[in-house]
Amino acid sequence: MSNPMNRWPLVAAAAAACWLVWALQSILMPFLAGALLAYLCNPLVNRLMRLWNLKRGTAVTAVFSTLLVAVTIFLILLLPVLWRQFIYLESRLPALLRWVNREGIPWLEKTFRIDLDRLDMDLISGWLSSYWQEAGSAAGNVLTRVAQSSMDILSLFGLIALVPVVMFYLLMDWDKLLKNLHGLIPLQHERRVSGIAAECDEVLSAFVRGQFIVMLLLGVIYAVGLQIAGIKLGILIGLLAGLGSIIPYLGFTIGIIFASVAALFQFGLKLDPLLMVWAVFMVGQILEGWVLQPYLIGDKIGLPPVMVIFAIMAGGQLAGLVGMLLALPVAAIIMVLLRHAHDRYRSSDFYQRTGTAEPASGEEPDL
Repeated sequence: MSNPMNRWPLVAAAAAACWLVWALQSILMPFLAGALLAYLCNPLVNRLMRLWNLKRGTAVTAVFSTLLVAVTIFLILLLPVLWRQFIYLESRLPALLRWVNREGIPWLEKTFRIDLDRLDMDLISGWLSSYWQEAGSAAGNVLTRVAQSSMDILSLFGLIALVPVVMFYLLMDWDKLLKNLHGLIPLQHERRVSGIAAECDEVLSAFVRGQFIVMLLLGVIYAVGLQIAGIKLGILIGLLAGLGSIIPYLGFTIGIIFASVAALFQFGLKLDPLLMVWAVFMVGQILEGWVLQPYLIGDKIGLPPVMVIFAIMAGGQLAGLVGMLLALPVAAIIMVLLRHAHDRYRSSDFYQRTGTAEPASGEEPDL
């Protein structure tokens, strides 16, 4: 039996790692984003090396350059459209709120026979005015703050330049890093730890790569469908719904509510545009449930929807945005470890012991 005292260094190292993540969360975002991109692209690099017999540096450069060009083209094409939709939303939001009070809420009360409170227009208008003033002031003074604050310069540089740099060098050294980590495993536990690590990698790849692709495809499906339906905020609402799909049913719920309100405000109380909006989200849900989820993710993650919601909320409470990014991968790894712990418990003598008392000396056992 191993000495329990030998486990204290591992416990101390894990505690120190958790403390470092909490203490350095304000600067971890570029490194986490770069590591995530490297993890997503590493299988493609390995495939290029196998198929075309390329060296790792050449394969990494090809993948990195292709991704950089694709992201640049995507931003050039998408940002102007999103900016126009933001401007439209800003200009039409007061009228939208008045429409909700005058027509939307009375229609809901008449249709469903319920009583609803009207929106406080003065409170909302004051909040929106202060928000836009603060946003405009922040945008106007951003160059001054960057010039005066070295932390802002570092943050700006980190957001723009550090992410691709971290991604590139992690991709270059990915195999070496894995080999070094594998060399730290104690020999007596190598087989078990390697098996658990492989299972964790399978779960993480299913979530990180699969869910990322599902979110992207759903955002495209919703955005294109809403644009075809004639919704002026279709791309903005569609991408928001796609991003929200990381939590089961959240993206669908947010998207169909916002898109329905936008359709009613834009076209009036007409049924045809509303049915088109609902059809877009129904098609998206069918594709997600019958095509995207089974083929891209499957049942490898094993996280129930309630656990997904709890993990994201807990991560955000503990470490903000960094915690939300780490929440689901950490929860998936914990689920793998819990499954192994459950299997060991079911095979232990403590569980398999029947609890039948031994017969006392001189007594005949019951037959």
